[in-house]
Amino acid sequence: MKVLKNAKPNILVVGDLMIDHYLWGSCERISPEAPVQVVDIAKETTVLGGAGNVINNLNTLGAQVSVSSVIGDDENGAELTQMLQNIGVDTSNLVVQTERKTSKKSRVIAVSQQILRYDKESKNAITSESVEKIVVRLKGVIASYDIVILSDYGKGVLTDELCQEVISLANEAGVKVLVDPKGSDFSKYKGAYLLTPNKKEAIIATGIEINNKESLERALLQLKDECNLGVSMITLSEDGIATYDKKVEVFPTVAKEVFDVTGAGDTVIASIAFALSAGKTIQESAAFANLAAGVVVGKIGSATVTLDEIVEYEASLHKSTSDAHIKNFSDIKTIVKRYRDNGKRVVFTNGCFDILHVGHVKYLQVAKSFGDVLIVGLNSDESVSRLKGPSRPVNIAEDRAYLLAALEAVDFVVPFSEDTPYELIKMIEPDVLVKGGDYEGKEVVGTEFAGELKLVDFVDGKSTTQTIQKIQGSTC
Repeated sequence: MKVLKNAKPNILVVGDLMIDHYLWGSCERISPEAPVQVVDIAKETTVLGGAGNVINNLNTLGAQVSVSSVIGDDENGAELTQMLQNIGVDTSNLVVQTERKTSKKSRVIAVSQQILRYDKESKNAITSESVEKIVVRLKGVIASYDIVILSDYGKGVLTDELCQEVISLANEAGVKVLVDPKGSDFSKYKGAYLLTPNKKEAIIATGIEINNKESLERALLQLKDECNLGVSMITLSEDGIATYDKKVEVFPTVAKEVFDVTGAGDTVIASIAFALSAGKTIQESAAFANLAAGVVVGKIGSATVTLDEIVEYEASLHKSTSDAHIKNFSDIKTIVKRYRDNGKRVVFTNGCFDILHVGHVKYLQVAKSFGDVLIVGLNSDESVSRLKGPSRPVNIAEDRAYLLAALEAVDFVVPFSEDTPYELIKMIEPDVLVKGGDYEGKEVVGTEFAGELKLVDFVDGKSTTQTIQKIQGSTC
């Protein structure tokens, strides 16, 4: 995150601009003239909408932003230009087209309920003259940008001709083009570095019903091939972001609470553009975008995110209570399937972990390094007594599970009552089964269900038995 905090990328946004206008008030009566509500307006607010929300997100992340679009020679066009300039956006590449209506969407809100929306806009394609003006202006400056974003809201700015001209100019200058697409035909975006369609858009564009990992991969490959993309991407809402670079990778969502998904797509493309501009890989950029989206869906309305909010949110992901990481057999089966569908390596180990000590912690840290998700099977109190004797365990299972789950290396703890975790391993089928180094040359339960077995040496002089002996030998 330090690299991103120092980044000040220069990013160009080309797309459909609009003003989101809100009329806020209260409603206490019905009109005597018609069966409609009468709203007493208390205040009015305006924010940038459409591609403007992408601009807002880039701005709050810390990017230097320029915009290229077509607006009308009208009051709304002047207002929109001023709104952009007020947040430091370079508007020198805006083109004014006579008789075109600048988009403005007005919403009437009464007691937090939207009761009416009325729009004033042109939705027809911009003229060839406007396309030429944009292209001429961009020819001399496009090499100065780190990334170009095409934000398509289907309002007529991003015509086939303009998309191909901008992509061609950018490719000649070695500048990546990222596209938030619209419609069912993505051919006009051919040659871009990546597209960010959501799952529904990808299904419509490819004709592939995306319902499992295999169909997801087919859709990603088809988009990559047909649109000649550098990287293929599909956003999956609550399931995260899927990419295809050299292979399919899915980055799970990290949202804790979802209040409103409005504008989340704008945040995703802005975050990916920002991270790529700072030298991050597509994998790192997708993970960063997931964090950013996790912040904005926890807000109401089209929202933006700052780097500080992302840093705080990322830290908060490690602050959940231990209870959230303690699972039963049924829960862990579902969880493992989700991780496996997302291409994650599952690691499993088990033990009594009676009195947690540094040897346990180091062992678990090494175990976690073998994969993406570490699941710890925990012997119940009864099984510990059968294995260790009637004086054990010292700590009950509930306490032992809670302490284990609090460790950063441990993703999930699953208590089991049998003497061995045979049934648990059989159900999980871990990619990696981890045991202590003292199992060298011995039979390890459940190896037939695991991808591979890893043995980890214990820390010398650190064990629960030695700790108990030391306590028993001490005097007050």
